[in-house]
Amino acid sequence: MADLSDPPETAGERETADPEPSETDSERRRRRAQFLRDLAEARALRARVQPRRAKAARLRHAMRMRTFRW
Repeated sequence: MADLSDPPETAGERETADPEPSETDSERRRRRAQFLRDLAEARALRARVQPRRAKAARLRHAMRMRTFRW
């Protein structure tokens, strides 16, 4: 039977906890850079596979940028 005296960790507590102390800023930046490269590759693949949808997305983005107030 599970021990109910210690409540489970909530999502908010997990986010406020420090990351692993062994992780340095350079490692975090390297992981983030890899993630961003993978994301860009996935977007490029999606644009090649679904050109009509990608074109519509580009046009929507251009319209948003034209109507954005700086």
